[in-house]
Amino acid sequence: MPRRRRVRRAAQDVHRQGAEVRPARPRVEGPGEADQLMSIEQQLTDALTQAIRAKDLRTADVVRMLKTRLQERRTAKGFAGQVDDALVLDVIAAYRKQLQKALAEYDKLGERGAAQAAQLRFEIEFCERFLPKGLDATALRSLVQERARALGVTDLKQVGRLIGDIMKSHKGHVDAADVKRIAEDLLKP
Repeated sequence: MPRRRRVRRAAQDVHRQGAEVRPARPRVEGPGEADQLMSIEQQLTDALTQAIRAKDLRTADVVRMLKTRLQERRTAKGFAGQVDDALVLDVIAAYRKQLQKALAEYDKLGERGAAQAAQLRFEIEFCERFLPKGLDATALRSLVQERARALGVTDLKQVGRLIGDIMKSHKGHVDAADVKRIAEDLLKP
């Protein structure tokens, strides 16, 4: 017997037995629902849905990768926390950092790596939509100078303490490698 007939007969049997078949509920958005902020994870899910509908494979691939990384973090050994926006932002930031390292390598290849470098730039740009805006170079330099004066850091041996202090107060807004580079420039003898 063909599958369609079997499914139809099964549905008829359920109906004959008096089981209630409920139609799907239409989604109604109330006035307060539009005002509520969606979680970043929900925004990623919506972006994936829209990308698939629009047949935008590049965006769909990026979102799938981010969702995969998030799932890996959830199922990692020792993870007992809750999935919130901070965790999602951490996953996105780690992925962006990995992409930036790969982009530097592809840029060195020149024309041979141009197509892959363009894809990586697109992925980095997509990730930056969700991440908080970082400090620009001049603001970061002034922050490092200010914190170095406040902590009394005068030589290169104390750079680690300076980086730790800045990263505690500005996590997600600055990159530790940039802070280290600027601190070493400022503290050179």
